[in-house]
Amino acid sequence: MPVTNRTNEALKRSATSALNKTTDPIEKLRLACLSRGAAGIKGLGRTFKIFDDDGSRTLDFKEFSKGLRDYGLHLEPQEVKEIFDAFDKDKSQQLDFDEFLLALRPPMSNARKAIISKAFNKLDKSGDGFVTVEDLKGTYNVTKHPKYLSGEWTEDQCYRQFLDAFDTPDSCDGTITLEEFINYYSGVSASIDNDAYFDLMMRNAYKI
Repeated sequence: MPVTNRTNEALKRSATSALNKTTDPIEKLRLACLSRGAAGIKGLGRTFKIFDDDGSRTLDFKEFSKGLRDYGLHLEPQEVKEIFDAFDKDKSQQLDFDEFLLALRPPMSNARKAIISKAFNKLDKSGDGFVTVEDLKGTYNVTKHPKYLSGEWTEDQCYRQFLDAFDTPDSCDGTITLEEFINYYSGVSASIDNDAYFDLMMRNAYKI
């Protein structure tokens, strides 16, 4: 399930500390995202999608710069240029959206990617590539949720709170895609060194 506030705060502190020490442009952007928590990379990806009006899944430098600013990542102009150039490997002045997000994710072993995908597939009961409130019914038990027990929230409100936990506060849409799920857990993965522990955490959380 989504990480606890305690784990998220630890990730933010760790990333912020490392951010002050790195000079690598790609690592700098990665850590800047993770300093916003486990959903940081996923949130940046969603921000960039807003600029992809023509569905080309590419970004030019102007769109890239504006996306970083709109997401609240205030980097020096020279740093933004260095980051863009580092991702623009073919010097086309365009970033391939999918390759960019793939490179931005903290490195993960194939085993970690596999268990993340397995957890997503369990949640996505309809198999349409999106996890929604309807998918969660029957796979996520809310009967012990404090606000459900107190009568403050309905079942649907508890499900929506689960989905929103994967989102940044200003971009909650009530759905999770596999790409967003992987982006989220790549942030979680960055704070866990041991593969076996990460695997156990995912299996326990999603009853795999």
